[in-house]
Formats: sequence, C-alpha cells, structure tokens
Amino acid sequence: MSFKVAIVGATGNVGREMLNILEERGFPVSEVVALASRRSQGTEVSFGDRTLKVRTLDQYDFSDTDICIMSAGGNVSKEWSPKIGKQGCVVIDNSSAFRYDQDVPLIVPEVNPDAISQFTRKNIIANPNCSTAQLVVALKPLHDFATIKRVVVATYQSVSGAGKEGMDELFTQTRAVFVADQVDVKKFTKRIAFNVIPHIDVFLDDGFTKEEWKMVAETKKMLDPKIKLTATCVRVPVFIGHSEAVNIEFEKPITAEEAREILREAPGCQVLDKREDGGYITPLDSAGEDATFISRIREDSTIDNGLSMWIVSDNLRKGAALNAVQIAELLIERGLIQPKKKAA
Repeated sequence: MSFKVAIVGATGNVGREMLNILEERGFPVSEVVALASRRSQGTEVSFGDRTLKVRTLDQYDFSDTDICIMSAGGNVSKEWSPKIGKQGCVVIDNSSAFRYDQDVPLIVPEVNPDAISQFTRKNIIANPNCSTAQLVVALKPLHDFATIKRVVVATYQSVSGAGKEGMDELFTQTRAVFVADQVDVKKFTKRIAFNVIPHIDVFLDDGFTKEEWKMVAETKKMLDPKIKLTATCVRVPVFIGHSEAVNIEFEKPITAEEAREILREAPGCQVLDKREDGGYITPLDSAGEDATFISRIREDSTIDNGLSMWIVSDNLRKGAALNAVQIAELLIERGLIQPKKKAA
C-alpha cells in the first residue's frame, strides 16, 4: 500500500524536515505534494533526489489525498484542518490549534499510541509541543515503573523552535557582536546572542507563559492527569536541540541505576550517562538524531523517591517532524487508514 501525502508549510524549517524524514524512513508514498501560502508558490523543495514545486494551499483539492501533515501555524490550521478532514484526508497537525480539543487525540507514539483510534471524530491528530514531546518520551517508562507524582522542569530551548526567523536573528546578532555593528532585536523580546531569555510565548495572568502552560496541559493529557508539573521555559542561543533539567518525585522507590536500565530499554530513548568529562549529551550532539537522550541521572536526597536528569533532543525532529511522521506510520501499522487510490 502507498499513500498520497501533502505537506502544508513545506518551505519552513519543520516542513523541509518532514520531507527529509519521509524519505529517510522509506514512508510508503505514492505521491508527495508540497503546499504553502501564495507567496511561496513555485518555490522548490527537496524530497530525496526529487525536486518538488510548491503549490498553494487555498487552490488544492484534498479529496484524493490520504494524509496531510500540517506545519503552517495555528491560525492556518484552525481554518484549514477541519475543511481538509471533512474531505476524508487525515490531518496530522503540528500547531497548538487542536491539542487541547477533547475530540482530537494528542499523540506521541512511544507514550500513548492507543489514543490514536479517536482521530475519526474530526479526522485530526495533534502533534505535541516540541518541549513536551521529548519530556514525555523519557517520563513514560519511569511513570509505568514507579508512578510520577510531581515534575519540575527548566527548559533550554533552541532558537529553531521560533522558526527560521529565530535562527536568522541569532546568526545576524552574533555576527553583529563580533564586528561591533548595531544589534537589532526583532523576533525575540531581548537580544538572544550571548544571552538567555526566560520568556517563550505570551504571558498568562498567573505569571507563567503559554509555553509553560502547554507543557503542563499536554503532559496531563498524554501521560496522566494526576501528575503535577511546573515549568520554566527559557530560550537559549543554540540553533538546534532543546535541553531540559528535570526533577521528578515518584510515589514508589526508584534508584538511579533502575532508571538507567528502564530508559535504556524504552522506545525512543538513548541513555548517555557517564560520570566523567563529556559523558553526557548536549544539543549539538543531538542535532540530526531521532532519539530522546537522557544524561546526568541521579537521586535527589531532598525528597522521598526523587530523581534528577538531563533530557535533550533535536526539536525539529522528535519535537516536530519525526513525531508527525511516526503518527502517520502508526495509522498504517494499525490498519486505521487505507489509500483512496489503489495501486495499479
């Protein structure tokens, strides 16, 4: 079986990564269509050794398309995902538009694959926030073993989480600093070059940001509504790869060695935890990799049944593009979708 797949937002960082990953993983495609806004019409993007010309979203008929992977932002998704779903095309949405909709499953395949069957209510499946995706991949096997009560997380999020504009701003500001030019701030609220910014997304009335709220709401929806979680989300001058310092309180005893063994066997996880110089993962090491990496696993003696650890992943891959493709693979593996056009 092979499927016709459309990528909406194909000219963006994540859209291009989705095309790369579909090809890398040998996804069974009969045709891939690259879609974007009118201003990108005719732009060329790569799919393996092929070149695709970008077509416009508002002129495309989805009636013969099987899967639409949406990476064009929340406003576009809110307008288009329901329309596309009604044409019988399953939408896998990378924005926050439908993550908290009770009729839309929010999926990380290593964490809650069984929830995917609920997609038929709207023909939409939501991809979680990049910082949440890597967190729950690491938390899930530990929760199954010792039951998590509370999580405290501080993120160190790369500028690629803010799109190409974020990456361009870090580059241009860094160059400006070195040549003593004026440093312009456009995308971020403060200078990002040689700085960290404890502010991602808008502020809410309680003082937390929406990015921090997303981590709480999405972890509860995918993993367990009983888990208490608090987050501080920080933008750092790194191009690719989100890092997280995570403190976990469990209901049952768990040692650092038990956690290491559990995570070594867990799907999507890779443990790199040597107590020596360089014996840990950094965002630079994670770039281009599919795994969620876990390092610095240690027991927290200040609480009962506590562990601290360091979690790193390529946010453009597991945090976005890879997870979306894995969702599409899960649909096929479970026989939840059939191609509209039968192979000749």
